[in-house]
Amino acid sequence: MMWQLLLGALLMLALSLVFMAWPRSARVGEQQTPAELFSERMELLATARDAGELAEQDFDSAADELKQQFLEQEAKAVQLQASQSSWRWYGGLTLAVAAMVGGIYSWNGHYRELVDWQTAQQKLPEFGERSLLGRGEPLNDEELTGFALALRTKLAREGDDAAAWFLLGRIWMSQGLMMDAIDAFEKALQMTPERTSLLISYSQAMLVVGGDDKLAKAGRAMARVLTNEPDNLDALSLLAYIAYEKDDLDEAIAAWTLLLDRLPSSDPRYAVVLNKLQELGQDVQAREERTVYLTLEVDPDLRQSHPDASVFVFVRQPDGPAMPVAAQRIPVPAGELQMMLTEEMSMQTGWTLASIDEVEVVARFSPSGRVDETEGSFEVVSSRQAFTDARVQVALQLKAQ
Repeated sequence: MMWQLLLGALLMLALSLVFMAWPRSARVGEQQTPAELFSERMELLATARDAGELAEQDFDSAADELKQQFLEQEAKAVQLQASQSSWRWYGGLTLAVAAMVGGIYSWNGHYRELVDWQTAQQKLPEFGERSLLGRGEPLNDEELTGFALALRTKLAREGDDAAAWFLLGRIWMSQGLMMDAIDAFEKALQMTPERTSLLISYSQAMLVVGGDDKLAKAGRAMARVLTNEPDNLDALSLLAYIAYEKDDLDEAIAAWTLLLDRLPSSDPRYAVVLNKLQELGQDVQAREERTVYLTLEVDPDLRQSHPDASVFVFVRQPDGPAMPVAAQRIPVPAGELQMMLTEEMSMQTGWTLASIDEVEVVARFSPSGRVDETEGSFEVVSSRQAFTDARVQVALQLKAQ
């Protein structure tokens, strides 16, 4: 592409030279100068007069005519010299203009944008992997701009694509272009109206912009997310902030209180929510992180007969979802083992020890080291344990069958 641009520039410069000054030439023969020719002819006239071949009156007339021709030739010579000087001036001016244009274009020309655009299109798959899959270094500001340019080109060439509009909106939001981001999110929502991550990003952008209309749309978007995913903590947090910005303090307090109960105390959002509730006059105190203390005793014969086995220890809600609120895998121990299961060992965001009031602890022995049921696997389950405070203590035994 660059060589085509350079070829076009050279062609335009050549055409400019042609139109600026059509080549003109003055043929200068290898002859006598006008002065030498005038002198020679005057001598011939004088010789003819002296020889009586030319009358005096005719001599004077012929000499006057010869002088007139000489003066005309001198005038033409001066004009030719001026024309040659003018051509040199045009040539110098052309070179100066070409140098100036070339310098300005190299400094501030759009060819750089053209190169950046081509590079961005070539790197679109790489940018996508680094942005979405976390492979390699995070994208810097310049690469984000190139990523956005490549996505816009893709959309222009291939038509609307929900994922591309969503990514473009996220990039624009990170660059502070909130209105552009909202437009991109709305285009994506026309194609995927129930996508949770899209609805959350859309609400975040409108919350930043503010205004009754934008806040109302953000609230409706979060209501849709919570209808489908009641335990989505990001949506619950956004709903609280939206209500706070609308001066609906009762709704904000209710949302933040519910969020505080579900967040582990180690979560960075926990302290922020706690502070917000205290600012609004709520009598809440920081919760001690819930912990399950387990004493696990393993039959030595299990260790001896299955040295490569594993024990999966997890905490779940009695008669509740199968998803544990905390889990850990350990090599089969020998003898007694003390261990803790905490809120940080959650397997799903928002589903932690802080989410339930009663627990049961399970220790599953797996000879193969896999969590799924295999031959020789068995488990022991504790009785129901209630969190009367932030701690629960349980003892379990694994004996050879």
